[in-house]
Amino acid sequence: MEAFLQAAAEFVVADLELEAEPSAVSAAQRSLDDSGLLLLGEVHGVRENPLLIRALMQAFGLTSLALEWHEDLAPAMAAFLAGETLADHPMLWSGDGRITAGHLAVLAERAAAGPFELTLFDGTVGAGWSWSRRDEAMATRILVGGGAGIRTLAVAGNAHTPVSPIELGVPMGACLAQRRPGVREIRVNYCGGCYYNLRPARFATTGPQRRQLRLYQHDDRLSSTCPRPAKRSCPSDPGHESAQSERSLARQVISLFR
Repeated sequence: MEAFLQAAAEFVVADLELEAEPSAVSAAQRSLDDSGLLLLGEVHGVRENPLLIRALMQAFGLTSLALEWHEDLAPAMAAFLAGETLADHPMLWSGDGRITAGHLAVLAERAAAGPFELTLFDGTVGAGWSWSRRDEAMATRILVGGGAGIRTLAVAGNAHTPVSPIELGVPMGACLAQRRPGVREIRVNYCGGCYYNLRPARFATTGPQRRQLRLYQHDDRLSSTCPRPAKRSCPSDPGHESAQSERSLARQVISLFR
């Protein structure tokens, strides 16, 4: 825990310069205006994920964030955002990369910058629940957790954010679309570099390696690129040597679907 908190303290919360095409901005803005929500589907364990979250929140003037973290972490995170030392908790150590040192740094920075609301919407899976039942429960927690009239960026693994049924079942995004028509999904397509999700892994390198975060729409899809490779810190199973830092993402693309 000490090493994790130290990594968070050392994480540089840097601006990602976002080049956004007007059509892409309009599509995301309509989602927020129509539904109060914008969904971001990620691969857990990428160093740039929290910086991308921050860039989107800044671009759209958002002060509310929902993360696929277990709801039992809410008291500890509330204390942390109020300036206290983050207390250790078993749910911090899933090892799948959804919680990183960068997230802690960005969340603390957002809380210090002004009004900020954090909702944690993962939870205990009931006995006999299907994959779809878990996603329905996550969607409900997002709707219950957000303040009235407050627009929210909701971030989850990219299997949960599609706004229509998929092979696995009815994802969280589809449940939200039924109750909040007009919600849109932003999907992050990673085109190179490394990440940590239970173990170190590497994305296949595809396409040109860009040096700027770019948001654009093509064939009803928003895309973006991440500026440069970097090192990142991600908590894994307790005692795992990889909990410090590794080579990270070289490039990522964000795609927005209806």
